[in-house]
Amino acid sequence: MKKITVIGAGTMGNGIAHTFAQKGFAVTLVDISEAALERGMNTIATNLDRMVAKGSISEADKTETLSHLQPSTDLKAAAETSDLIVEAATENLDLKLKIFRQLSEFASENCILATNTSSISITQIAAVVSNPERVIGMHFMNPVPLMKLVEIINGYNTSAATTQTIMSLSEQLGKTPVEVNDYPGFVANRILMPMINESIETLYNGVAGVSEIDTVMKLGMAHPMGPLQLADFIGLDVCLAILHVMYDGFKNPKYAPCPLLVNMVRAGKLGVKSGEGFYNYAASKKAEVVADQFKK
Repeated sequence: MKKITVIGAGTMGNGIAHTFAQKGFAVTLVDISEAALERGMNTIATNLDRMVAKGSISEADKTETLSHLQPSTDLKAAAETSDLIVEAATENLDLKLKIFRQLSEFASENCILATNTSSISITQIAAVVSNPERVIGMHFMNPVPLMKLVEIINGYNTSAATTQTIMSLSEQLGKTPVEVNDYPGFVANRILMPMINESIETLYNGVAGVSEIDTVMKLGMAHPMGPLQLADFIGLDVCLAILHVMYDGFKNPKYAPCPLLVNMVRAGKLGVKSGEGFYNYAASKKAEVVADQFKK
């Protein structure tokens, strides 16, 4: 494993690319948008600057990390020479299937194809790929450079060799890989999203306010961040998409998204990324602190 391609220059994609590059891998960050690539590369540089300022890395480390990164809009050229491709595009099944059909055509048969999906079936994605035994889930947590967990999700056809390779590779990145099987939401979101959804239901039913709900969970349950704050950080649209995947997959009403969540997404109140969710990130100093604590 020497050459890595990461597809998608958004929050997860640039974080994954940053992490691989910091460990010395040659990384091509691919996106269809030049503007998205520029934003992604700028984000990586800014995060590295923050690490230098904190003394976590040296200026030389920053320069070396950036030297391992190459932005590109040419998926075919990047895929043809890659040992591993990590897809980190938007959490949309049709989009992911389109990308993996292209990867099946462009990448060598020995290239491992991983997806950073947080809920979509690995087996379903692998079904559009030749040699589906090389397809696996590699679910990083946000912010990727800091969070230790990687959920390694086996599809129905994922080979033991593929799993072992990705488990070992995750350890090389300084992560703790946890092997799980392919069911909607896997482990992390199967447990987390119902909690977030129930927190929204609690607000929706007038049991308590936003800060009160979050304070109970932070002080009473020792959570570092309240569930409504966390939902804002994840993105309310992402939370809604994951809940839809689980509801469709299990047909269990406990996964049905709260109407308040649905309406907030319809209104464009998506959390940190839109400037407003359960907190107002444009006006509230408290909200600004919440958003910033995950950048440390």
